[in-house]
Amino acid sequence: MQSAAERATSLRMLLRRSLLLSAALLPLAQTASADPPAVALSASDQADIGRIEAYLNGIRTLKAHFLQVAPNGGISEGTAWLERPGRMRFQYDPPAPFLLIAAHGQLIFHDSSLGQDSNIPLSRTPLGILLADHVTLAGAVTVTAIQHLPGQIQLTLERTASPGDGSLTLIFTDSPLTLRQWTVVDAQRRETHVTLSNAQTGGTFDPTLFEQVFVPSEQKR
Repeated sequence: MQSAAERATSLRMLLRRSLLLSAALLPLAQTASADPPAVALSASDQADIGRIEAYLNGIRTLKAHFLQVAPNGGISEGTAWLERPGRMRFQYDPPAPFLLIAAHGQLIFHDSSLGQDSNIPLSRTPLGILLADHVTLAGAVTVTAIQHLPGQIQLTLERTASPGDGSLTLIFTDSPLTLRQWTVVDAQRRETHVTLSNAQTGGTFDPTLFEQVFVPSEQKR
């Protein structure tokens, strides 16, 4: 029977493996070379994609509470800050010992329980699509699915040149168009869902929110 310390260690490792951007941490060898299949888009679909592009490009900063459901069913929450282009911070509430930061073209994952950092180029992550300076849902990005539900639009995206990096599904409420949720699917087809609430757009953030996390030397020994 596991001790409390062993159970806590197991939980930390499970959460670590099922991070919201786990697709970004997979080896490059898993990346498929074939282009993703583009979905046939009606004139109405094209109009909605245009609305979504305009909406996303109108958001330069966003702060929200997030609720994350990992592939193993684990639930965590915290506060998210997004600042386009290329900056993001996911501050997980205790007991999750994680911090996720995007800045300077890198995605940095910090685990305070292990005193370790991991980084990957932001261009290798599905959420990098959302953090682009100008969001363009064509060309370098392929729309692989669009679904209309009552009061809701779901749009699935992949990088055209590297679909094996994973996919990003953005879920919006309609009238007014508002980003409410996204789902990241990694190269192993594992899904992680993030739901936003109490979102606030506009304003400025303290630049130190997006500074790289450095592991104290005493923790490395």
